[in-house]
Amino acid sequence: MEEKPRVLLVDDEAAITDNLAPFLERSGFEVVVAANGEDALRQVAASTPAIVIMDVLMPVLDGREALRRLRRAGNWTPVILLTQVGESSERAMALEEGADDYLNKPFDPHELVARLKAVLRRARPGQPPLATASRIASGDLLLDRTSRRAWLAGNEVTLTPKASALLEYLMTHPDELISRERLLDAVWGWEYPAGTRTVDTRIAELRRALNDDPSEPRFIETVPGQGYRFVGSVEGVA
Repeated sequence: MEEKPRVLLVDDEAAITDNLAPFLERSGFEVVVAANGEDALRQVAASTPAIVIMDVLMPVLDGREALRRLRRAGNWTPVILLTQVGESSERAMALEEGADDYLNKPFDPHELVARLKAVLRRARPGQPPLATASRIASGDLLLDRTSRRAWLAGNEVTLTPKASALLEYLMTHPDELISRERLLDAVWGWEYPAGTRTVDTRIAELRRALNDDPSEPRFIETVPGQGYRFVGSVEGVA
């Protein structure tokens, strides 16, 4: 029998863990539960989970501090943080500190399972997630996340700030189907009064700049009625 990936679910709200743990088990995962960040650190050492789902706001030790302690110890077990809607700055900092992804509360459990599978697919055992790399590349496309500059075949590509942020999000989530609504949330934020056509406009801008043919994409694939996927292989570079 195929071994089930072990998930460490960390949340101080029993109403969430009592409902979510059985759902994850029905979805093909083995589940271990912890009630706060300190308990989570003990469980990571004792049960070596394949991935951790962790709330940010918890007593005793919050999720971000538990994440920082894990990463300082050289532990790169994938972590998905559960955050509050609208806290875009906190989410950005969490990714920089080593989270692999985040999900706003409240969330659809099916969306969480999709994220779990996507993060496990792109996880590199023992290595930091792409979200922590300052420079990432896909073939001859290079993106410097610190300076927000991109090069294609050695030539700098001129992008608007939003197109650059969109490219960064897609490249740090390779091979993952991402809806327009999620891109709006991640790149523009809920406070920005934009519709999903705004995403399409910036995707078109990216394709023109990257000379990417939508009928035979090297980088960005359209999934009709669902969203977009970065199809190139991505790696962090020095």
